[in-house]
Amino acid sequence: MYQHLLFENTDGIAKITLNRPQVYHALSPALINEITIAVKAAESDDSVRVIIITGAGEKAFCSGADLKDVSDSGQTAGEILREYYNPMIQAIRTIPKPVICRLNGLAVGAGCSLALACDLVIAREEAYLSLLFVQIGLMPDAGATFFLPRLVGMARAFEIASTGRKVYAPEAASIGMISRSVPARDLDAEIEKTAAYYRNAPTQAIGAMKLVMNESFHSDLAKMQQHELENQERLFKTYDAQEGIASFLQKKSPDFQGR
Repeated sequence: MYQHLLFENTDGIAKITLNRPQVYHALSPALINEITIAVKAAESDDSVRVIIITGAGEKAFCSGADLKDVSDSGQTAGEILREYYNPMIQAIRTIPKPVICRLNGLAVGAGCSLALACDLVIAREEAYLSLLFVQIGLMPDAGATFFLPRLVGMARAFEIASTGRKVYAPEAASIGMISRSVPARDLDAEIEKTAAYYRNAPTQAIGAMKLVMNESFHSDLAKMQQHELENQERLFKTYDAQEGIASFLQKKSPDFQGR
């Protein structure tokens, strides 16, 4: 089914691995389309509780747009963004399940945008992010102008975008651009621990948090309180909420089922 990525679902953890090593997992329209399909497949599969996105090998997470593929397509930049990139980013941001980026190597251009779209980014210390669009006379796209200022503030976001400089994982973690930076030897253990937490968490509550928090950038307090009210009322009726409340009263650990 997939030619440019690997997809596996193991014990509730779906793993999407970009797999175009010859071009450092550059984003061709075909790969972007497959990422979107894989995310939507994870969304529709009730057994999936958490998604991991990473790149094969150790060198690269994603090297950005495959410019040769773009040139050969005959489409304009706007058409490609509208048809491929924007649906991929929307799929990641609107799936009501947590998405973890395992940042195994460089994430540049739209590859950086892809990483920033994830809910959590856990990176090996040697990895770096760069919005190097400016180096070819372009501006960041694929959602980067939305995510970066919200993560690091306007002034720092402008500096990172307008210089296209490399932001290595330790600095990225210190400024809030990513979640955590860990030694390479600890990356997989940290990813496994984090994924295991979300696999056993109340998935519907986590999904509601994600989607409602997305709305906070466009809403006022009254609207957010309404979102909270509506979602809390729905969540209170779920199996996991009833299990959590009963377990709390009985002073035992809850067994959340994601429903």
